[in-house]
Amino acid sequence: MSIVANRDTRVVIQGGPAGVNAARRMAEFCHLVKAPLTVQAFVFPPDAGKINEVPYGSEIVSIPVYKTVAEAVAQHPEINTSLVYVGPDRALGATREALNTGSIRLVSMITEGVPEKDTKLLTRIAREKGKIFNGPSAIGIISAGECRLGVIGGAFDNLILSKLYRPGSFGVITKSGGLSNEIIWICSQFADGVTTAIGIGGDAYPGSDYVTYLEMFEKDPKTHAVVIVGEMGGDLEERAAEWYGAKKRRIKLMAVISGFCQEVLPKGMKFGHAGAKEGMKGEGSARHKADRLREAGAIVPATFGGLGPAIKEFYQELIAKGLVKEAAAVAPEVLPRLPKTIEESRKSGEVLVEPLVKTTISDDRGEEPLYYGYAASELINRGYQIPHVIGLLWNKKLMTQQEAEIIKRIIMLSADHGPAVSGALATIIASCAGISMAQSIAAGMIMIGPRFGGAVTDAGKWFKYAVENKFSVDDFLNYMKANVGPVPGIGHRVKSVKNPDKRVKELVGYVKSLNIHTPHLDFALEVEKVTTAKKDTLILNVDGTIAAVLVDLGFPVESLNGFFILARTIGLIGHWIDQKQQSSRLIRLFDYLINYAAPKKKDVPPLK
Repeated sequence: MSIVANRDTRVVIQGGPAGVNAARRMAEFCHLVKAPLTVQAFVFPPDAGKINEVPYGSEIVSIPVYKTVAEAVAQHPEINTSLVYVGPDRALGATREALNTGSIRLVSMITEGVPEKDTKLLTRIAREKGKIFNGPSAIGIISAGECRLGVIGGAFDNLILSKLYRPGSFGVITKSGGLSNEIIWICSQFADGVTTAIGIGGDAYPGSDYVTYLEMFEKDPKTHAVVIVGEMGGDLEERAAEWYGAKKRRIKLMAVISGFCQEVLPKGMKFGHAGAKEGMKGEGSARHKADRLREAGAIVPATFGGLGPAIKEFYQELIAKGLVKEAAAVAPEVLPRLPKTIEESRKSGEVLVEPLVKTTISDDRGEEPLYYGYAASELINRGYQIPHVIGLLWNKKLMTQQEAEIIKRIIMLSADHGPAVSGALATIIASCAGISMAQSIAAGMIMIGPRFGGAVTDAGKWFKYAVENKFSVDDFLNYMKANVGPVPGIGHRVKSVKNPDKRVKELVGYVKSLNIHTPHLDFALEVEKVTTAKKDTLILNVDGTIAAVLVDLGFPVESLNGFFILARTIGLIGHWIDQKQQSSRLIRLFDYLINYAAPKKKDVPPLK
C-alpha cells in the first residue's frame, strides 16, 4: 500500500517552467511503473490557453494551461492534488485557491521563502477543511510503484537503483530534500526499499509534521518501519518521540538527527534550513531530539553511517518473523527505460539520421558563431567590418578591403529613396495604422519586385548572360527585345543623360578608380551608350549599376536582390520610427487623389 499518493492521484501543477520540469520528472516515473500520467493540467495565468508538452516514454503528451484552479478542475474533475511551484509572493494566494477547491485533498508546496504567517494561515485552512498541506520547501512525495509528486527520488537511473518501481517495507519522512533521496537509496540497498517517502520541508512551521504522516504509516500494513531524518531547531522531532512513546505502536520508528556539530560551534550560527536555528544543548538541539527519540523506543544510530546497518538488521528480523518476504532481484533489462534522444543515439552510433537542412555558410554549435569558418569575435578584433560578414555569408568569400568598401558604398547609396516610393509608402501607411515595426517593414519589403528593387537580380542575370556568351551590345539588345523585353537595369522615370543619377556616378567613379577587372560593368556602360542614343532616359540606373558591380565581385546572381533588401531596410526602419515619433494618424487618401471611374448611382431593379 501507499499513503497520501497512489495510482488514483491526479494532479494540477500551479506554476511555470519549474512546474513543467516537475511534470517531466513525474512522467518519467509514470513510464517506469507503467501508470497513466498523473499530471492533468497546469495553472499559470501568463500562459493560460497554451499547451505544455511533456515527454511520456516515446510519446509527447499535451497538457493544457489554465488561468485558475477552478477552470482546471472544471475541465478535469478527476484532479484531487495540487503541486505549488510559484514564487513566495504568490504562494499564499495559489495555495489558498487550491485548498478552497472541493475536489483537491492534498496540496504540496515546493516554494521556498514563504513568510511564516502565510504558512500558518494555510495550515489552519487545511486543518479546518480536513485536507493535507505539505511544505513549504517540500521536495515532494513518492509512493514506490504508485505515484510521484514533484522531483523527489532524483533522476531516472536513481529511481531504478532505489527500487522505486515496486513497494518495499519502509516509510521515510525527511526535512531535507537531498537527504530524502539518500535515505530512499539506503532503504533499497540495506532492505527492500520504501513504501512512501515524504519531504516535509525544512521551514520552522511546516504545514504537516512528522506526526501527521506517522499516523498514516501506522495504519498502513505494508509499512513496517519509518525512518525520519531530523535536525536541530524546532520541536517536530520531540513531538514525534512523544507520539511514538505514548503507546505501543505497530511500526518501528528509526531516526537520524543532524546538527551535533552545533555543540562545538558558536551559539546562534545559522544553518541551511529556515527551521535549523535553535540552541546548542537544550530543547531543540540535535542531542536533545536524539535522546527523546531513544527514550521513546526509537532506533537512533550514533552516527549517520550507522543507519544502513540498523535498517538491515530490522529488515532481517522482519524476514525471520515471516512479516515480509525477501524481495527478488529484478533484472534491469526487464524494467522500462527512457527512450534515448536522437542526439544520444547518434553519439553512441546506434542510428543514422538524414539531416533535414544542410548549411554551408555558418556553424553555431561552438562557443560563438562561425561565419564560413571564421569566428565572429576574431573578425571583429582583426578589424573586419559588416561588408566582410556579408561576403562570407552571401558569397563564401573573405573580401579584400577594396571590395568591402564597394559593398559599404552600395548599402549607403541604396539605404533610402524618400517616402514616395512604394516600399517606403507601404511602411509609412502601416506605421500610421499602429502596426509594429517588424510587420510594417515586412509590408514595405513585399513591394520589392520587378518594378521596385527587383531589377537588381534580373539585371545581374542578363548582364552576366551577355558577357558569358560574348554578345556584342547590338546582339544583346536584339536578343532581349526578341526573348525577354526591356533590359533590366536600364531606364529611369526621372533621371536622364542631362539629369544623371549621382548615385550611379559616385559608384561607377569609385569602382573605376580602383583599376579592378569589371567586365560586367564595362558591358553595362556600353549598353547605356546605345540605349541613350535612342532616348536620353534609357540610362544605366542604380539597380543595373549595383548588379553589374556585384557580379564583377563574384556574388551569385541569387544574392543580388539581398543587397537592395538589406540596404532599403535601413530606410524603412527610419520611416517607421519617424512616423511613430510624430504620432502620425491613420492615413486615408483624399478624394481628389482618386479618379472615381465607377458608374454613377443607379436605381436597384426588383429582384426577379
